[in-house]
Amino acid sequence: MIHGSIERSLCLPCSITMPNARRTTSLDTPLSVHFRHRVTFTHDVFSVTNPTLRSVFDLPTSGAQSDSTNQRAIVFVDSNVLAATPSLPNDIQTYMTHVATGEHGSKAGKHSLPELAMVESVIGGEAAKQSMNVTDRVIRAIDEHRIDRQSYVIAIGGGAVLDAVGFGASIAHRGVRLVRLPTTTLAQDDAGMAVKNAINLGPKKNFVGNFSFPHAVVCDTAFLQSTPDWSWAGGFSEAVKIALLRDQELFTRIERDAQAIAARSMDAAIPVIIRSAELHYRHIMEGGDPFETHSARPLDFGHWLAHRLEGMTGGALPHGQAVAIGVAIDTLYSECAGIMRSEDARRVVAVLRALALPVTHPLLSDIDRVFAGLAEFREHLGGRLTITLLRGISDPIDVHSIDPNILRTAIALTSRDA
Repeated sequence: MIHGSIERSLCLPCSITMPNARRTTSLDTPLSVHFRHRVTFTHDVFSVTNPTLRSVFDLPTSGAQSDSTNQRAIVFVDSNVLAATPSLPNDIQTYMTHVATGEHGSKAGKHSLPELAMVESVIGGEAAKQSMNVTDRVIRAIDEHRIDRQSYVIAIGGGAVLDAVGFGASIAHRGVRLVRLPTTTLAQDDAGMAVKNAINLGPKKNFVGNFSFPHAVVCDTAFLQSTPDWSWAGGFSEAVKIALLRDQELFTRIERDAQAIAARSMDAAIPVIIRSAELHYRHIMEGGDPFETHSARPLDFGHWLAHRLEGMTGGALPHGQAVAIGVAIDTLYSECAGIMRSEDARRVVAVLRALALPVTHPLLSDIDRVFAGLAEFREHLGGRLTITLLRGISDPIDVHSIDPNILRTAIALTSRDA
């Protein structure tokens, strides 16, 4: 009986009819891939008594076991960060080679840290994304220093450097573990939370890129103390944006503390930064569209115009300031279209101004050139044009067209209460 059962089993494939050359054959199986997105806020991450970074290296990638004996790490530092903190390479070297003290006074062995192979500076700011230079350097360094898929690329810098370095890490070996250390307000409250990498194609923002989860994100609030004032202010445009979309209480807090934030009070700013980061993170992880396959992209509120202005100024207008202008104009458009109450729109513009952020730009007078940005934005999103506007504070609505006459009126209103 056993032999007969085996014989029938072995003969079973012979009874299957092979596909005819003219017949359509389909294979269609749903597949779910497990990802983890780890974000930590800390202070003074390269202090040898801070266990945060060491714990990051002990974390396995989803579904994989780590072999720490062969792990290596290369570090890329934003040139602007290096200029502000010239001791950083030495701090990194000290941390990575020191037998750090654990939380309970015990010693953590060196085997828990990868071998540090390189610390190198790369150009900071939007220039990092204006060509393949930074991305190419990352790919070559991964090859030169034998960084395998269980080793690490560490990116320290603002959002543009995280994007360009992350892109290189994501395409070498089809993906090397990336650890992000965002250093600017905007990178910590928004960009560092994203699961994507990109560089620009001429004036077209983020045209070349991909989606890839970082191994970990570590936000060290100590880096914020050395950022220039324009960079400090710029990041809060994204906090205002996410508050307008998701959290009325956060908007009220920013409104109340705007002057203190503009004066760089850490007590006022850090809770706002962390809450903004959490809201961006929650949207990515719980919003059902982490890889942005849908045409609606609420986190891009104000961004169609921001991206257009960045391209029109050749990158001279920083992203955070461009977003502030985009948020202001889309808010005023909501008012002029009869969607949002004037009192609420006035509050939004007042908050942006109180944060030392711009709400207008001379190039907005070229309405035809500005309006052409909608076509690029639609192509970038895919599907039909979808723009998020506001019915009120934390009450977004999607629309599928923008009226140029209403847009002109909204732009004109930026001088109101100046």
